[in-house]
Amino acid sequence: MQKALEGAKKRKFVETVELAINLRDVDLSLPKNRIQEDIVLPKGRGKAIKIAVIGGGELALKAKDVADLVITPEELGTLAGNKKQAKKVANDIDYFIAEAPLMAQVGKRLGTVLGPRGKMPKPIAPGVDPGALIANFRKSVTVRTKDRKTFHVPIGTVEMSVEDIAENADLILKRVESRLEKGKHNIDSAYIKTTMGPAERLL
Repeated sequence: MQKALEGAKKRKFVETVELAINLRDVDLSLPKNRIQEDIVLPKGRGKAIKIAVIGGGELALKAKDVADLVITPEELGTLAGNKKQAKKVANDIDYFIAEAPLMAQVGKRLGTVLGPRGKMPKPIAPGVDPGALIANFRKSVTVRTKDRKTFHVPIGTVEMSVEDIAENADLILKRVESRLEKGKHNIDSAYIKTTMGPAERLL
């Protein structure tokens, strides 16, 4: 791991550190074998993560100071009617949280934009303070295999210490193993790499 991080050339931007995992003997054509899970990293992401809250009334009021974007039920309709703007928001925001009663409406209006990106909102009860949920999402990553046996998970940035990145990587591997029928025997290999750097094998 140290080799991958120390071997990374200095760039004009802060590179993300990624964990690439290759699975074996798993039939991902079966939806039950696919993994999609949000995991809170013990050492965080090392970069700003953007959160949007979809809701009105009390929730919108409480989210105003802690979320990056608040979308009211009225604005939801406007956004759904502007595909270009909806895609821009979907690409810009990392996680969406929506008031539970609005989930069906969000699915109907924005499902075609958010679904393929794996960004369908997480429901929250009306009136609940979203602060704790948002704080967790700011340290979270989404592990998503879809139907591919190789998938990538961001586990930090080059500005973080090797120890912190190792702790994040360790947790992701453990969580992925726990979701596989044969545990670590279903993991063929794992690599660590920076955005533009060479991959170094971990497993």
